Parts: sequence; C-alpha cells; structure tokens
Amino acid sequence: MSRYINAVVSKRGFLRARLLSSYTRPHSSAQDLNLYEFNKKISNLEKHGKIDEARALFDQMEETNTVSWNAIIRGFLKEGRNLFDRMPERDIVSWNTMISGYAKNGRMDEALRMFKLMPEGDVVSWNAIITGFLQNGDVARAIEYFERMPERDAASLSALVSGLIRNGELDEAARVVVTFERDGGREENLLQAYNTLIAGYGQRDRVDEARKLFDQIPFCDDKGKGGDGKFGRNVVSWNTMIMCYVKAGDIVSARELFDQMIERDTISWNTMISGYVNMLDVDEASKLFCEMPNPDIFSWNKMIAGHAQIGDLDSVNELFGRMPQKNLVSWNSVITGYEKNDDYIGAIKIFIQMQIEGEKPDRHTLSSVLSVSTGIVDLQLGMQIHQLALRQTKTETGNSSYLHGRVVFPGWKRPAVN
Repeated sequence: MSRYINAVVSKRGFLRARLLSSYTRPHSSAQDLNLYEFNKKISNLEKHGKIDEARALFDQMEETNTVSWNAIIRGFLKEGRNLFDRMPERDIVSWNTMISGYAKNGRMDEALRMFKLMPEGDVVSWNAIITGFLQNGDVARAIEYFERMPERDAASLSALVSGLIRNGELDEAARVVVTFERDGGREENLLQAYNTLIAGYGQRDRVDEARKLFDQIPFCDDKGKGGDGKFGRNVVSWNTMIMCYVKAGDIVSARELFDQMIERDTISWNTMISGYVNMLDVDEASKLFCEMPNPDIFSWNKMIAGHAQIGDLDSVNELFGRMPQKNLVSWNSVITGYEKNDDYIGAIKIFIQMQIEGEKPDRHTLSSVLSVSTGIVDLQLGMQIHQLALRQTKTETGNSSYLHGRVVFPGWKRPAVN
C-alpha cells in the first residue's frame, strides 16, 4: 500500500496521498469498510463539494455498484464522462445524471447526444433536456420537446412555465397552460402551473391578469376540490395572489383575500405583515403579528425593522429582548435601527452584546457600526469603535481596505504619507 501511496504522490499530488493515508489507518481502512459504508462516505463528500477526496476514496474501492458510480459522476462532471464510459453496467439514473450535468453546464449538444444514445428515457430525462434548453435560452426547442413528451409529471409543465417566464415569454407560458388544460392535462399539474403563472404576472406588474387567472381556479372544499369537482385553489394560490397585490402596493385587496382564506400558513401571515410594514402601517402589522399562531424568525425581524423605520426604538428593544431565537439579520436590524435614529450609544451596546454572544458580524453590521462611530461626541470612544470594526473586518474578510477612508472623524486628520 505504501508503494501505491508513493505512486499517487508522483501522479496525483499530495492531497490524494494524504487522503489515502488517512483511509488506511487502523480501524478506518478500506478493508474495514463495506460497500454501503463506502457509498455513504463518497456521497457525503460529493454533497460537500470535496470531489478530490471522493475520487480518492472511490479509487480504493475493490467493489463498486451503480450507486457508487452515480455519486462520483454527479460531483465530478469533468471526469464523469470517462467514468461513465467505464461503467460495466448503467441504469436510467446513470444516464440522467450525465444528461442533467451537461445541461446545467450549458453543454446542450452533449446532453442531447446522451439523450439520443440512452436505451430508453423516462420523464426525468425529458425534463432535464427541457430545463437545459430553457436555461440556455432556447425557448423554441424547449416547447418542441415538451410537446413530444410521451408522459409528463408534476414538474414537467411547471418547469416549462417557470422557464418561459424567466426567459421573458410570459404570454407564451400562458398559451402553454391554456393548451395543456384544453388537451385534458392532469389537474394536479395544472394547478401548479396556474400558481407559477400567477406569480409571473405579478412579477411583471400585470396584477389584473393575475387576478383573472386566480378567479378561474375554483374555491376549494375540505377535500381539495372546487365546486364543480375540478381542482381547487390551494394555499399557494392564495399566497401568490396576495404577494402580487403586496408588490403592487394594493394592501387593501391583499387583506381582502387574506381574510377570505380558509387555511393560512406562515407565508400568508408574513406576506401581509411585510405588506403593512412596507406601507409603514406598523400598527396593523402589529395586530396581525399578535394574532399569528406561530411567528417565525422572519416575522420577528420584520416587526423589528418596521418599528425601527418609524423611530419606535422602545418597541424594537422590547421585541428583540423577547425573540425566542435570533440570527444575523435580527442583530443587523436592531443596530441599523439605532443608527438611523441617531441613537449611537444604543447601537454600540447591541454591537458589544453581539460580540459577547458570539454572533459574527458581516459587512452590513460593520458598515453600520463605522457610521455610528463618526456620530459619537466622544472622539476617543468613536476611534476605539472604529478600530474594533476594522479589526473585525480584517478577521472576517482578510482585508479591511474596503472600509478604510469611508469614515472621517471631526477633528481627526489622516497621518501624512512621507
């Protein structure tokens, strides 16, 4: 084994040798691992982007199966084709992995070549090709292959519709949905496409058309069907239409729909709360927040940001103190709130508390803290905060130059350069 490791050093470099050495220690050697354990380790390395390590372990395996090959191909597309060609036996997943890999990397000629070579494709194969065309802007061929599909699943129509919308073909997406419904497409596929299309209209500020489409979906009964026995609106339909109104600034229409909902989820509540905060109607947002069954961290952060926007720092501090869980956005929202309302000492206290509790600042945090440091009357304290922020920046990014020169203290002159 040592000779093999030395050979690896000369051929593939130190990293590969180090990995093989670690896997040949007692109690973790190749001989001690069964096929399942090997595959699990390779899949885990591949998922974390450690492709060289995955390949090094793969090269040790005395026995492989289709799972082993599929895992390494996914993570190592550049060498994947060589591995694929060496496979003694391939299954549909092997082919689909290669097709998807080529398509996602814009290599559609190779993806199509593989698609035509495979013994028999399935719906995943077709979806991968269609998605690849859309990702590369080839709308016409995406539609052509969709129409040729022998069978479709829930992802097929939705992928085509969302891809057309991303390519600026909203009207074409609507035509596809209408044709699909007219030709008797499956209802569960149709509902997902309707929701995607509603969102597309909202993104293009065509709210009236979004509402017209929403109204075509019947109300849903307790069995998930509309009044005529067809598919009915689901919570995604309602949330999507409410988001359209919120984006357009029509909070009244959004609230009317929200009040009509039979079932709401966290997104429903957060969308309405965000809408009111965006309109600076924090009182109404607070009422909904208090009624919300289980506010999540987004809900808390939005309310903190809303109170900060209207200068209500007492409520900001009270909400922040009651939060069951905080994240970086929470800390930044409070620090920014204090900064924007000229409470510089309050901002510094939160920043110090942030350090104590082990939350790492990001550039948004440090930018706010540097702005705060210029507003402090105590020049020495301001300079200390400034230096602390610069040290934090250098620690996090390895470079504090992007913040140098942004802060000028009253009464402080930059040293002359000789």
